[in-house]
Amino acid sequence: MSPEPETETAPEAAEQSATITIDNGNDADMMVEKPWKKYSTYALAIDPDQNDKAVAFKVCSSTRPHMRVFHCAWWSHFNSFFLWFSITPLLVEIRDSLNLTKEQVWTSSILGVSGSTIMRFMLGPLSDKYGARTLMSLILISAAIPTACTGLIQSANGLYILRLFIGIAGGSFVTCQYWLSMMFAKQIVGTVNGIGAGWGNTGGGASQLIIGTALFPLFQDVFFNGNSNLAWRTVCIVPAVIAIMTGITVYFISDDAPKGNYRELQRRGCMPEISASASFRSGAINFNSWILFFQYACCLGVELTMYNAAALYFADEFGQSTGKAAAIASTFGWMNIFSRGSGGYASDWANKKMGMRGRLIVQTTFLALEGAILLVFANAKSLAGSIVAMTVFCLFAQAASGSSFGIVPYINPQNTGSVSGIVGAGGNVCAIGFGLGFRQLSYKQAFTLMGSLVLVSSLLSAFVNIKGHRGILFGQDENPRNAAPEPQSTLMVPEKDPETAAPDSDKAKA
Repeated sequence: MSPEPETETAPEAAEQSATITIDNGNDADMMVEKPWKKYSTYALAIDPDQNDKAVAFKVCSSTRPHMRVFHCAWWSHFNSFFLWFSITPLLVEIRDSLNLTKEQVWTSSILGVSGSTIMRFMLGPLSDKYGARTLMSLILISAAIPTACTGLIQSANGLYILRLFIGIAGGSFVTCQYWLSMMFAKQIVGTVNGIGAGWGNTGGGASQLIIGTALFPLFQDVFFNGNSNLAWRTVCIVPAVIAIMTGITVYFISDDAPKGNYRELQRRGCMPEISASASFRSGAINFNSWILFFQYACCLGVELTMYNAAALYFADEFGQSTGKAAAIASTFGWMNIFSRGSGGYASDWANKKMGMRGRLIVQTTFLALEGAILLVFANAKSLAGSIVAMTVFCLFAQAASGSSFGIVPYINPQNTGSVSGIVGAGGNVCAIGFGLGFRQLSYKQAFTLMGSLVLVSSLLSAFVNIKGHRGILFGQDENPRNAAPEPQSTLMVPEKDPETAAPDSDKAKA
């Protein structure tokens, strides 16, 4: 019979119980040392063979450490994406106020994604070394400062510099995915990563709706008597303040890993020191990392490009106002509430049926459907047709993002942070490429280019070859698909060996 899930115990109690006493019936009790960890019991069932990662997921719970981290991770990621794209619904106003050209606007968007790309490559190995909690707090506070300074820009160059530094916020995706991968077991990590990143990515859509449709009109019409210039220059202070408060709070109420914070674990000798450069090298020499890099580029890269392009597209091509264009564009972000999590769930379900091969088939299917519908969107002639096509291809793009990070934890488990950073950066790199396309090409040509590349990326799943797992064309499963370790939640004390027990039994009879 499976043991009942553990319940949360105060950290002080766990720290004081570095040893346990076992009454073995002898004159002297046997003292058994056990490694230190912050919590002696947990609110969720765990797998001790995966460093006490949870094998259950209760979304309405906020107990430490597992579910507390889940909610801190997605909310921090949400605020980061809100910061990152808070300026995009205002680009029409900024363009008109500063007399910018189309090329200058798109250059600023490219630089905004470039700043995030650098951060994602760095944050992967840094997460392996320092943990995600501290890094997430630093991201939020660092990105909030330039966001609050939006009103100070006076030229295209000022906009370029501002968006480059705001791009720091985009790095939160890597820390979010790494953090959740440290807390939840492989059996459910696709679903958890999908839901966490999906809810976080919703910040991009929320910024379109809240900033463009709600706060900007409020500031313009109520606070500044119709002065749109003052409205766009002050409205971004609101998300900046919220992000700073979130960054400080998350640091103090969460943990790096189930067993505690990295610094404490390393100090007590329970966790080895990790070299960030060695971790990155290990992730980078794995060919599978770069296949997932390109595939993720063709799902998240499309999503990031749409955050920058959608409002401009519907304003320029269909004559929509700033508020209406932002509301339509926000659809892409709001779909993350369920679509990315659905992709992670589909990946976990396929893994139960077919192992890694099932995950790869799901990945291929989502990417192929995304590319096909994106080509339909590129050729849509009406506003209604464009909105419907955008909604459908957005569903598959975000589901593919979710299924991608159902695969990532298997590529190099010892250096999951570095692999997450490489794969996560793929979305940003491709968003830069797509941004250059939109800068030079017509909307139809640029969207057609995106759809074609997505279709090509869907074919690459066949070449993924992860040791110990059967792929579409290569490899074999080392273990049965469903032979997941039985979750344990209490310390199991070995029974006494029968041979050593016999003398005590004879003595008792005498």
